[in-house]
Amino acid sequence: QVQLVESEGGLVQPGGSLRLSCAASGLTISSRTMGWFRQAPGKEREFVAAITWSGSTANYADSVRGRFTISRDNGKNTVSLQMNSLKPEDTAVYYCAARPPYRNGSPFVPEYDYWGQGTQVTVSS
Repeated sequence: QVQLVESEGGLVQPGGSLRLSCAASGLTISSRTMGWFRQAPGKEREFVAAITWSGSTANYADSVRGRFTISRDNGKNTVSLQMNSLKPEDTAVYYCAARPPYRNGSPFVPEYDYWGQGTQVTVSS
């Protein structure tokens, strides 16, 4: 059974930082591009960041570039998202996702075949 499990999110003040992790079981992520998406209330799920299976290429949404960093540890079968300089508009449920093997990064939800259950991140004073 494939599972992607995100770490607990939380409440963070504007300007603060938070690190999310995603642990995979039932699949080996070393051959898969991994992505992070988020969904705010009343909005569609949107792309945040993706990293190719080798870790050589990372892509970011314009809204988070320079503030968020995606990384992976294939030995631990995990992918992480370091979020700095958080803003209230970053408030959302954050999801990690896996593409089919040996595909490049993609910002499109349908191109990911496995998803985590999501974790809430709230940025507020």
